[in-house]
Amino acid sequence: MPSTCPKCRQVVAEDIVCCADLVYTWKCAACHKVSSGFAMPYGRCFMCGGSLHVVEGYELDDPMKVKPIRDAVQFELNTYHFYRLALRQVQDPTLRAVLEQLYQHEVDHLHTLQERYHTHLDDEVLDLRPDVERLLSDSLFRGLDLSDAREGPLGLYGKAIAMERRTRDHFRDLAGRLPEGPEKDICLELAAEEEEHVALLETEREQFIGR
Repeated sequence: MPSTCPKCRQVVAEDIVCCADLVYTWKCAACHKVSSGFAMPYGRCFMCGGSLHVVEGYELDDPMKVKPIRDAVQFELNTYHFYRLALRQVQDPTLRAVLEQLYQHEVDHLHTLQERYHTHLDDEVLDLRPDVERLLSDSLFRGLDLSDAREGPLGLYGKAIAMERRTRDHFRDLAGRLPEGPEKDICLELAAEEEEHVALLETEREQFIGR
């Protein structure tokens, strides 16, 4: 029998799929991890097993005036430039493959921020002046031997995990100092996102060690 499409509200025939790209945003009641999709396996959070509920997006006049979002963009940009600049410094194929993977993760994270909180980053923040790049590279990679095919990647994983942990702890601490409301909710969501990044990097590091 005919039914109503939940997205566009049109009445459709029984054998027609309308608005097949329908995507919901789910939030874990326990760890605050936010996920998107048509449905979630078993209706449970894949990070902690907590129960999920559908949430609507935030309606913010200017997302970049919200401190947790502004902080999140800055932290993700820092990590993005870390991987981008590291790629310019290494020639070893194995290390480059590792960095390409980590760099792509960070590009995906920036896209997630833009889709979820409507941040709009222009090319000026994604590209740095040559003199700024040199100074930043000297600071970021001091003490790392990127010519070493094993110790180089392990050092990069160590720095990346430390950066993600600092970001996670920042949002946890900020959430603890904020009253109940949208900003506190955003902090908890961002902390959960960073916890996922830490787990991902730690898993990849262990896989690299086991090669």
